[in-house]
Amino acid sequence: MAERTRVGSGVSWEEMYGYSRAVRVGDRIYVSGTTATGPDGLVAPGDAAGQARYALDKIEKAIESLGGVLGDVVRTRIFVARVDDWKAVGAVHGERFRKIRPANTLVRAELIGDEYLVEIEAEAVVGSASADL
Repeated sequence: MAERTRVGSGVSWEEMYGYSRAVRVGDRIYVSGTTATGPDGLVAPGDAAGQARYALDKIEKAIESLGGVLGDVVRTRIFVARVDDWKAVGAVHGERFRKIRPANTLVRAELIGDEYLVEIEAEAVVGSASADL
């Protein structure tokens, strides 16, 4: 049986609602839906692109803390609260993943908390990053 390792990001919701920021099982890392929640609450209020950048930074840190790199990401899912934000958020995704090019889904969703404009989740396979990334 593969070892299971998990990491948290320190937000109170993880313990309160029984989930981890990310879980690694074998060579796979699964990152929970990630918002722009920092130690002092919401980051980049009203700015979907800023929230996406912050969420992707948190995702990258979680993957790295479990032994992976951003280049190992094979799948992302992006949820936006306002459909008009899809291009701005997609551009941020493109900045980070242009060379990696994981499978991706972007949908409009009713997010928990009106101030949250973006939520992103990711899946990675450790060791799958191309050497030229």
